Amino acid sequence: MKTKTLFVCQTCGTQSPKWTGRCPGCQNWNTFVEETAPSAIEKRTGVVFKDDPVLINEVPAEQKERWTTGISEFDRVVGGGIVQGSVTLIGGDPGIGKSTLSLQVASALSQKGRKILYVSGEESVQQTRLRAERLGAGKNKSLYIVNQVDLDVIVGYIEKMTPEVVVVDSIQVLYSGEIASSPGSVSQVRDCAAILTHLVKTKGISLFLIGHVTKDGMLAGPRVLEHIVDTVLYFEGERYSMYRILRATKNRFGSTNEIGVFEMASAGLLEVTNPSEIFLSERPHNSSGSVVVPIIEGTRPFLVEVQGLISRSSFGVVRQKAQGFDANRLAMLVAVLEKRLGLNLQDKDIFLNVVGGVRLMDPAADLGVVVALASALLDKPVAFDTAILGEVGLSAEVRSVPQLAIRVQEARKLGFKRCVVPQNNLKMNKDLDVRAIKIIGVETVKQALEELT
Repeated sequence: MKTKTLFVCQTCGTQSPKWTGRCPGCQNWNTFVEETAPSAIEKRTGVVFKDDPVLINEVPAEQKERWTTGISEFDRVVGGGIVQGSVTLIGGDPGIGKSTLSLQVASALSQKGRKILYVSGEESVQQTRLRAERLGAGKNKSLYIVNQVDLDVIVGYIEKMTPEVVVVDSIQVLYSGEIASSPGSVSQVRDCAAILTHLVKTKGISLFLIGHVTKDGMLAGPRVLEHIVDTVLYFEGERYSMYRILRATKNRFGSTNEIGVFEMASAGLLEVTNPSEIFLSERPHNSSGSVVVPIIEGTRPFLVEVQGLISRSSFGVVRQKAQGFDANRLAMLVAVLEKRLGLNLQDKDIFLNVVGGVRLMDPAADLGVVVALASALLDKPVAFDTAILGEVGLSAEVRSVPQLAIRVQEARKLGFKRCVVPQNNLKMNKDLDVRAIKIIGVETVKQALEELT
């Protein structure tokens, strides 16, 4: 078969028959690299699946076995344990702790009798052993490690050893000699991941792939990499902060709303079983711009501190910076404060920070953000024992939020005396326990500010 070459964008995977200065897909410049067209998995395996079509009601409906690691924060995120034969992709910034997490998971599984193959393409066997000793995993009898980047050799190890779990650190450094491109290119990443996925699916082996991320926070390599795996986990957090957040953005075997909270220590990643106490432990007293918000991630409620700071701009263009909160959402809430409440923010620099490295996805944080900004602008502190939640609309109305009862209960458990909630929620939650905490219902942002500031 004649080999044909194509030019492939190394950012988004767009293909072109000739070189182009600017990619029509992602609009980036000088990203096209010449590569061979035939897919390595086609040359290696021919027909991938040989099973004939069957009626869906004749397919056995038994669920695949889950292997729990004993790391409850990790097990919660993946849906209760690792499914046999699943493929999981773990991404995160450099130095965030991806290799540490994967080695701890491998060690925990090996202690439960699972046979593990840990393929390290970036560290030598001695370096991996030293890290395993630091994590307390140096004496496991069923954890095998190897330093290898050649895909053919790795496939040979898997077929020879038949492990139950394989960890590849990382997919970007693997290469196949049958692909005429450098390691980390779109073709290499795509075909190496496809070959490994096909191999472990046919043998019932669980596979973990560690992936690098780009400067934009996206997983490096083609988007097809996220499509062919079963689960995509992102490891988030500030690099120099001690706390890490593990979040599932795709999960074929569980929810994508759960998060796991870890603390980076000298002995590895430690589970944070009560994130609320950790995130609020250093909250300042009598300080303007500080608000506590009860949020929900999956089935788990916890409290986070939102801090706002507003100062007069020293330049011609004002700045709006958000850490842990969507910048577009922040711009919308600032517009609501200006238009509906008449607060002058046109010449102000606005800064918002979610303490602890948490990224807020819950719309219930809207009211807390608005109150934090108003408190910072007016320099009026919010009462230390008050929690705030509610979604804010463009008319400055406060909309109801789901699962109010467990949010309020979490606030009460941590000693909060008041909780500002949407008025409509009180109509729907008439059985809400208000004996140990005062519930204040509000319909608009203006009412909330009058109550709090």
